[in-house]
Amino acid sequence: MPLPPMSLLDEVVKRIERQGPMSIADYMGLCLTHPTAGYYMSGDPLGAPKLGSDDLADDLGDDLGGDFVTAPEVSQMFGELIGLWLADCWLRLGSPDPCLLVELGPGRGTLMADALRACRAVPDFLKAVDIHLVEVSPSLRQAQRRSLADQRVTWIDTLAELPEAPLLLVANEFFDALPIRQFEKTAAGWAERVVVLAQGGDTLAFGLAPPSPLNAALIPESLRDAEPGSLVELCPAGLSLAAYLGEHLAQQPGAALIIDYGPARSASGPTLQALRRHRYHDVLSDPGRADLTAHIDFQSLAAAAVAAGAQAYGPVEQGAFLQALGIDTRAAHLSATAPAKAEEIEAARQRLVDPAEMGSLFKVLSLTSPPALAPNLDPPAGFAAV
Repeated sequence: MPLPPMSLLDEVVKRIERQGPMSIADYMGLCLTHPTAGYYMSGDPLGAPKLGSDDLADDLGDDLGGDFVTAPEVSQMFGELIGLWLADCWLRLGSPDPCLLVELGPGRGTLMADALRACRAVPDFLKAVDIHLVEVSPSLRQAQRRSLADQRVTWIDTLAELPEAPLLLVANEFFDALPIRQFEKTAAGWAERVVVLAQGGDTLAFGLAPPSPLNAALIPESLRDAEPGSLVELCPAGLSLAAYLGEHLAQQPGAALIIDYGPARSASGPTLQALRRHRYHDVLSDPGRADLTAHIDFQSLAAAAVAAGAQAYGPVEQGAFLQALGIDTRAAHLSATAPAKAEEIEAARQRLVDPAEMGSLFKVLSLTSPPALAPNLDPPAGFAAV
């Protein structure tokens, strides 16, 4: 008779017992993408979907279900404006055909569905694009198939599977879920924060590995002289991905849009957090059953892409970006055509742009090909004031 599968907590405990302290990056990777018990592999983490293309989430409280709500689920306006931004870039690139249209971590496919619907105004764009979705979650792939049932879509696990071709890419709340490492400044140097077994051996705690001179080289130069006790988070996977995008854009015309939350410039301080049922949760409790995220370092991402050959614009605040693209006009139009939903539409618009809500915390970074390949994308729409 086969043994029942271990819980993810049991597996983490066994690994630490066998191999010693575990890096936070390895812990995050297990919690999020373990083949059977990982957070993104075993269910749908998002709140309730919109009821239709012109509907908005009724209430952004606990009755949404899931663990968090992303901007595309707040309002169709978000995806529509992103779609028009992509179509504008395509036109300014000279209307390449074919052109890769890629989304990283597409959730339920809501953003892509709304974007493509808005792009009906540019039918040649829809004919030219070859849609690729980078998604590892089986349940979310199924949701994407439903949302995009009328589209020809290719699903891939990594960007390395993309062919060489002009590229338009969007990543909304993707980089924040990539595994991070944490380093603490001690009197003896920079030491990596790790996951260890707490007293008793059946629960988890944070500890410090011995300091190493090699760690200092990993810390952004602007933060290396931080005071003892300072903590810096690094995302090697995010930097590698930014460098890959930079290399692609240096060789093929295109543009990428990264929308996520975090400071505009590299900063110290812990931001790793867990979310479950729209509330903060202990990062080390119930591994695999809560979303783990951390603020992204826009400055380091941009630097990695630029070093690989791309141009970088921003980041700009999400609210300012959406307003530059015309969200106020779009909201007014929707309210005029659906007066009964005017209050909901305004509430959604405010949630997306208000600095006290998503408008300031979330930021937008654009990566483009250098001027030799994309002379008309200097700057892309929404970045003129940068």
